[in-house]
Amino acid sequence: MRTFTVATQPDEAIAYLADFTNAEAWDPGTVSCVRTDAGPVRVGATWHNTSKILGSDTELDYRLEHLDDTTVRLVGENKTATATDVITVVAVAGGTEVTYDATVELHGAAKLAAPLMQLEFEKLGRQTVEGIQRELGKGP
Repeated sequence: MRTFTVATQPDEAIAYLADFTNAEAWDPGTVSCVRTDAGPVRVGATWHNTSKILGSDTELDYRLEHLDDTTVRLVGENKTATATDVITVVAVAGGTEVTYDATVELHGAAKLAAPLMQLEFEKLGRQTVEGIQRELGKGP
C-alpha cells in the first residue's frame, strides 16, 4: 500500500482512476487496457488488460467492483492470478491524498513464483506512484 498526494481535486482524481483505460498512461506494467463494455464508467464496467511482468505478457480481465466518491475497487482475473486494486482519495490542502493498495493472489503452480513476483511488484508500485503523480500532478 502506498499513500501520496496529487494536485488534482478528489472528484477528478477518482473519475480518472476509475476509468482503467487510463492505466496505459500511469501503470508502468500496462501494455494495453481496453474497455470491453460500453456506457459510463460505473460498477460492473469491464476492461481487458495486458501487462508485461518480468518480460512476459500477462492478460487479466478487470471489473469495476466498487465506485463511490472516495473509493475505487477493481478486480482482475485470469487462470493463474487475481489482482485487486483499491484506490481511496481524501481532500487535502492543495489537492488529494491517494492511497493505492494493489494485491495479487497467485493460483496453482504460479504460487511458486511468489517471492520473485513480490520483488517485481514492489518496483512497479514505486513506478505506479510516479506515473499517477505525473498524470494528475504532484501534490503539495
